Order: sequence, then C-alpha cells, then structure tokens
Amino acid sequence: MFGLGFSELLLIFLIVFILFGANKLPQLGAGLGQGIRNFTKAMKGEDGKDNKKDAAESNTHKPA
Repeated sequence: MFGLGFSELLLIFLIVFILFGANKLPQLGAGLGQGIRNFTKAMKGEDGKDNKKDAAESNTHKPA
C-alpha cells in the first residue's frame, strides 16, 4: 500500500504502544473504528433520514 513492510508496521505499533500504553489501545481502536464507520455513512448519505420524503414535503409547502 505505502511500501510499509512488517518491520515498519511493528515499529509503528511499538511506538504507539509506548506513547499511549496498554490501557488506551482498545479505546483508540474503538474510536478509530467508529470514525471510519461514520465517515463511510456520510459518504453513502446514510444519515437516518429519508431524503426523498423530506424533498417531497418541502415541495408541497411552497408559498404561492
């Protein structure tokens, strides 16, 4: 992907482990995963609203 081999990834993981400690790593992973999920939802337009329904409602309430 970026030309990173196993040894480079291991070194990055060790640096992160030293900086944040073992207790914070699961929290960092969960936060990163949730951020990626939110990003993909935003890219797909899945915000929990029905955009077609909202557009139809806004068209029916126009002043004459």
